[in-house]
Amino acid sequence: MAELDTSGGGGKKGGKVRSKKASTRVDLTAMVDLAFLLVTFFMLTTTLAKPKAMDLVMPDKDDKTHDQKPVPESRTLTILLGSNHKMEWYRGLPDKPLAGPTVDNFGKNGIRKVLLEESKKTKDASGGQPMIVIVKPSDKSVYSDMVNIMDELNIANINIRAIVDISEAEVGLLKRDNIY
Repeated sequence: MAELDTSGGGGKKGGKVRSKKASTRVDLTAMVDLAFLLVTFFMLTTTLAKPKAMDLVMPDKDDKTHDQKPVPESRTLTILLGSNHKMEWYRGLPDKPLAGPTVDNFGKNGIRKVLLEESKKTKDASGGQPMIVIVKPSDKSVYSDMVNIMDELNIANINIRAIVDISEAEVGLLKRDNIY
């Protein structure tokens, strides 16, 4: 609400004639109330950004676990993360692989296809036992590659996985194929 004050503006002293100055006064109470109402509305109705975190269960650091069972090499698939968003995978052991090593990339026709095919082969060959994937990031790989491979494992529904340090022999494989 606004009002215009047209009062005289003081007493008549002396003989000078002064012009009347009209003063305006704006009542901001309604506007402040509306502003607080809008701030309160948006505070209560806004959804905060949800954290984008990946659930990852790491093994205990206790070395005294005796429940470790040997895993047949025919059920393991190792993925080596290299540079330039490239990777190399093999089944079995690095010195005598059962399949591969093969340089591949991320995506539907890349590692996802390999994961789905090898998982099916492993289940058929081992009587329904699931495949175990070992991910080994190198010094030249980037964090987004690690996130991408975890996404590919989730898409392929492979739940048994491990993140392990890469060995010198595997770094040699990456260097041999120019992805290190």
